Amino acid sequence: MSDPNDLAAFLDLGWQRLTRGVADRRAAARHPVFATVSPDGAPEARTVVLRVASRAQGTVEIHTDGGSDKVTSLRSNPRAQLMVWDEKAKLQIRLSTYVTIHQGAEVADRWKNVPEGSRIAYGASPTPGTPIPTAQAYTKVASLEWFTVLSCRIDAIELMQLIEPHRRAVFLRADGWIGAWRVP
Repeated sequence: MSDPNDLAAFLDLGWQRLTRGVADRRAAARHPVFATVSPDGAPEARTVVLRVASRAQGTVEIHTDGGSDKVTSLRSNPRAQLMVWDEKAKLQIRLSTYVTIHQGAEVADRWKNVPEGSRIAYGASPTPGTPIPTAQAYTKVASLEWFTVLSCRIDAIELMQLIEPHRRAVFLRADGWIGAWRVP
């Protein structure tokens, strides 16, 4: 193990696990929890699929159905948090983000890269969350119109590793990701 007090190496570990989540379907970071606040102020959390993790840009990206509750919530409050628990590394990663919603012609290039079999996840009639009389009283439709890219600008990264001794650090975009230790 490298120096446990090396903040830069700790941040490297966090980014390594995030980028692995994009490339490896079995990696822990592939399916982070995505938390938002509903327009009425209630907390909301759901599992999403991490599609992009760019250290150079300080961003991550998620694709979703434009009719989902998370899009409605983000239009009201564009702040969100992603959380990953990586059992193998005993590492919790929390990303505090500001989300920009991209739809339509703006994401047509990304839509072309979505496999045919996966496109069905983007579009439903009626829209997601609508009450229905039976479990299957809806139709899935592959639709560029509903395909939505959530670009999440990371403002803070918090890492907590539950090895002995535990260690925790916070890295802020505003200070150039220098990082500071926190009590776990």
